[in-house]
Amino acid sequence: MASFFKGQDIKKETETCISMQNVTIKYGGYEAVKNIYCEIPKGKVTAFIGPSGCGKSTVLRSMNRMNDLIEGCSLQGKILFDGVDLYGSNVDPVEVRRRIGMVFQQPNPFPKSIYENIAFGARINGFRGNMDELVERSLRKAAVWDECKDKLNDSGYSLSGGQQQRLCIARTIAIQPEVILMDEPCSALDPISTLKIEETMHELKKSFTIVIVTHNMQQALRVSDMTAFYNAEEVDGGNGKVGYLVEFNQTEKIFNDPQQQATQDYVSGRFG
Repeated sequence: MASFFKGQDIKKETETCISMQNVTIKYGGYEAVKNIYCEIPKGKVTAFIGPSGCGKSTVLRSMNRMNDLIEGCSLQGKILFDGVDLYGSNVDPVEVRRRIGMVFQQPNPFPKSIYENIAFGARINGFRGNMDELVERSLRKAAVWDECKDKLNDSGYSLSGGQQQRLCIARTIAIQPEVILMDEPCSALDPISTLKIEETMHELKKSFTIVIVTHNMQQALRVSDMTAFYNAEEVDGGNGKVGYLVEFNQTEKIFNDPQQQATQDYVSGRFG
């Protein structure tokens, strides 16, 4: 397996993919989330749920160092990926983002052809194999091949919103990550497109670890194996909020037998 460090290889010894150890994330002097402990299992879909403003997306972005791109954002604690501290001084954040890909809330295809949307990232990441095969395989895994196989030279923008989002998933798959992060990938899509994305996730977890942020409780139930419920508490006399992890367990237990009253109140619709 390729390592973050030159000349070094890291063995995979546990079924934990990403381990968050006492993670606190700040924007300037403001704590967005605090004291997060969470073990993301390999080969599963993990859902992050919770009310707006509790830091779900902030935690998600920390897993592939996307928050590095936000001025003033800092992280305390450790995030281990295959035993490596992602925020170690000798870790390359570009390599982190190749190994841990991301699909955003709004579909964002490149202003290129459907084919080049897939090929471009693979090419700049050093892919030397059969590009036609890679493009087809990636589009098939993202369940969008049949809809675009006859128009690969058309712009990615020519596809519908749901097809564009699956194209973005295919683009992520093409650079062969181990983890795919999804930040509310269906929030801008119609119900039919949402269903196709969810069906795609069930297939993708055979090959990838997936972490998804969703506000849709039914979606979390349908797609995830594990669920983390986040909440937020007021600080500074009500002038701000800080997010924290309330409960993390198998999805079935979170929704049917939660251990915390706040979790029960949220999943039953009493707030949020």
